[in-house]
Amino acid sequence: MGTGLKEQLSSLLCYLQDPVLVARFQQLCGVRGVFAKSEAGINGGGGGERAERARQRVADPGGKVEKSRFNNNGVANGTGGPGAAGDPVAVKPLRRNSLTGDSGHEFHINNRLLYYLFTCGTELGNELFYISFFPFLVWNVDPLVARRLIILWVWVMYVGQCTKDVMRWPRPASPPVVKVEVFYNSEYSMPSTHAMSGTAVPLATLLLTQDRWEYPFLLGVILAFSWCILVCTSRIYMGMHSVLDVIVGFFYSLLILLFFSPALEVIDTFHQINRYAPVLIISLHAGLGLFSFTLDTWSTSRGDTAQILGTGAGIAVATHVNYQLAVIVDPTASMLPLQLPPLSFGLVGLCLLRFVLGVLVILVTRAVMKALTIPLVCWVVGISSKDVRKARQNMQVELPYRYIVYWTVGFSAFCIVPCLFVYIGLS
Repeated sequence: MGTGLKEQLSSLLCYLQDPVLVARFQQLCGVRGVFAKSEAGINGGGGGERAERARQRVADPGGKVEKSRFNNNGVANGTGGPGAAGDPVAVKPLRRNSLTGDSGHEFHINNRLLYYLFTCGTELGNELFYISFFPFLVWNVDPLVARRLIILWVWVMYVGQCTKDVMRWPRPASPPVVKVEVFYNSEYSMPSTHAMSGTAVPLATLLLTQDRWEYPFLLGVILAFSWCILVCTSRIYMGMHSVLDVIVGFFYSLLILLFFSPALEVIDTFHQINRYAPVLIISLHAGLGLFSFTLDTWSTSRGDTAQILGTGAGIAVATHVNYQLAVIVDPTASMLPLQLPPLSFGLVGLCLLRFVLGVLVILVTRAVMKALTIPLVCWVVGISSKDVRKARQNMQVELPYRYIVYWTVGFSAFCIVPCLFVYIGLS
């Protein structure tokens, strides 16, 4: 009986990891790939014959493949099907792979609404969103929630990235999967860190605000899980993860959330009041970065890990400085729960002004630091900076470069910008 249960579990896991399941979901959503025969097996670790058989299984799950189902380019005939919305549109991935420079292959979109929806969903786990969402919280909503949310986010992303490099599972094979996104294609797949952050951020926001703010709790639950489902399903739609990757990422994030949530208040208080907190934080995060760089050869995940740790360290140091200088003062317990202020043109205008000005400062800071740090680090370690992409594949360059740049970005967002607001009367 035990052996039979193990076999059933193994069969289920293999089914959830099967790239054919991803390809079928993509076809259901109106994504059609343009695969030449010479491309079989080159984009996900699968062999050519194996990938071709998988592609055929997508066409006919019963195993009886109709030869007329595909045209000479490997594109499914017909532009209709589930979710079809108008004529098919030929597009390519929005961003090229940051490691290889690969811009991906053209594919056809039959349902533009789902394409834009899932593109927005996957952006909820990318840098542009984080560099906007977290600062907006601290500038316009609740600095305490923002600080503790980032503490949790850093640990979720760090553990997730390190787990990828320990597991070393490849991305879903293409074909049959269509790579709607290729930016992270050179990283490992298990677990999905997008699914982890897409689970941790909305659920942690819900947990951190339920006793601090007055709002309909049911509405918060619906929004949190809608956010989570959108991000998780977008990774399957993009062809970046198997269903198993996403499921594991979801539950892995819940486990980390359960473990770290009780400690958030202690960690945040330590960041604020301990005199040695800045030195300890910078050292700990740098050490964690060094450890992660030893897990495997260089990929985009190495830089992302250093970037996350640098951002977290910069924000933690900013938290200490803000507390010592009383730049940002948290509401007292007697003021809780907080109420949402009535909307007005003046309030919306003030929030937008803070946001635009603050993001502008962050973007300028990031651009300046990138321009200064890469050549400086290359000069210090004795590596040529003429080919930046090649230079950044060295740990001696990528770790300090990402760490320093995003430490500065995090510190600017949570300390320099609030000080600027106080100075010009926008606080």
